[in-house]
Amino acid sequence: MPAGLERQLRRRIRSVQSTQKITRAMELIAASRISRAQQAITAARPYAERLRDVASELAADPEAAGHWVFAGGAPAPGAGPAGGGSSGGTARAGEPTGPVVVVLGADRGLAGAFNLFVHRAADELIAEIAGRGLQPCLVVVGRKAISHFRLRGRAPAAHFEGFCDRPRFDNARQVVAAVSEELQAGAGAVYVVSTRFLSPGSQRVESRRLVPLEREERRGTTVFEFEPGPAEIMDVLLPRWLEAEVFVALLESAASFHVSQQRAMAAATDNADELIKTLARHMNRARQDSITTEIMEIVGGAEALRQGEGEEALTRPDVYIFPEAS
Repeated sequence: MPAGLERQLRRRIRSVQSTQKITRAMELIAASRISRAQQAITAARPYAERLRDVASELAADPEAAGHWVFAGGAPAPGAGPAGGGSSGGTARAGEPTGPVVVVLGADRGLAGAFNLFVHRAADELIAEIAGRGLQPCLVVVGRKAISHFRLRGRAPAAHFEGFCDRPRFDNARQVVAAVSEELQAGAGAVYVVSTRFLSPGSQRVESRRLVPLEREERRGTTVFEFEPGPAEIMDVLLPRWLEAEVFVALLESAASFHVSQQRAMAAATDNADELIKTLARHMNRARQDSITTEIMEIVGGAEALRQGEGEEALTRPDVYIFPEAS
């Protein structure tokens, strides 16, 4: 065994044990955040669903059939998606863009393939849009997603970071303000790429279109009268609905990230435990080899001393050796 191997193995075991403490702490933190994220999703979903129902009722009205939100295309001047033309940014009429692709990623890694799946789904959607001869406009959330697109030469039109773990409704408003600015510029369509949180044991990355909305046939015989008209209501309702949808998507993405991180850190903790056991076996073997080598050296030295003392006795004149009796 090389000299100092036992010392190297002992140092490496201490290093792995320190890493294991960190991964176990991260696992517990992620597990504690999952329940809070679930509660936030449960509280936010009814609002988004109710706004979706109102939009569905508006879509069923014949007067709303020609509205740009259902028919596609850009909003009419002065009837933007932020209510009365205010989009939270500078309107850029005359600078038409392709569809808006909102990518909801994460600020941090150490969560398995969470970021990889989101980036892959976004790349596939971008390639599909480019195949139609359109240039998508990116609105990216999360440091990892921002780095992913910048490395591929795709500069986002707007990017946000720092709130992926615990998103708030104000964060959704910021994202929708950037989306509204692109809609004012003539984007005409909005897609969201995010991880849907179905349950703690099931998450799915998906790409879905928010605008244009799908028109559904009216169910039943209920007739609604809208005042003001459906188009005016839709201009006011759209930004609120987009904010609710983006907020729920942010919450689901955060919950999915925590689940992925909890699983990854649990696997890392188990792997660290197995590595410690393996290193401990190698260290014990190295220690046994070292002890065996030392024992052999001691025995060899004692034997050499004994033989040396015998040869010295034969050459000493004051020592008489009696012959053996025959």
